[in-house]
This record gives sequence, structure tokens and C-alpha cells, in this order.
Amino acid sequence: MGLPWVRLDTAFPTNPKLLAMLQRKDGHRAALAYVCGLAYSGAHGLDGFLTKESLPFIHARTPDAALLVHAGLWKTAPGGWQINGWSEFQQSSDETQQRRRRAQAAAQARWNGASDAS
Repeated sequence: MGLPWVRLDTAFPTNPKLLAMLQRKDGHRAALAYVCGLAYSGAHGLDGFLTKESLPFIHARTPDAALLVHAGLWKTAPGGWQINGWSEFQQSSDETQQRRRRAQAAAQARWNGASDAS
């Protein structure tokens, strides 16, 4: 199950890796792919992994992925790429599912408690 949102550091626009990538041809394209990659991976519960087949869905091409790897924002992984620092800044799919189960159980407890009172 995917995340309803992902975290993006408010300092991202001044990240040295991003600033260096923006100086390269198509750096702005790759920057959009990075942000869309965060959203796509989060939405699909992929924990920061992106396949080559996912590139069209994040508005990216293979050269954009190469720029992201060169900038250090993505790492090459078997079958695709891993978003660098994903586990450091984002919840894992397992954490999200556990949190959702706890919230549902708490809501059920509140609901049952309210039902008993009426």
C-alpha cells in the first residue's frame, strides 16, 4: 500500500546536488523527474525504487535518469534505480501499513466506545 504523501525538504531548491544538476543540459527536466519519482514511488509503495518502465509515468527519459545518478540523487539498482536517501526521509511501506492499522484500531475503539454510551 502506498503513501498518501512524501516528504520534500524545504531546502531542496538549494541542495548542492540539485544546483549542480541544473547547470547541465536538461537538468531542469531531471529535477522534475526527481520530484515525480518521489511521488510515484511513494504512491505505489516501492520504497524509493523506480524501474525503467516507470520513467514515462514520472515524465522522465533514460538520459534524465543518468543525470540523476550523476548528481547523486538516484543510485543504479538491479532493474532500475533507487532514490538516494529514501529510507532516511520517507516512511517505509511497512511503517505506513502499521500506522494505518493502528489508526483503524483506534477509530474502531472510539466508535465502539461511542456506541456503548448511547
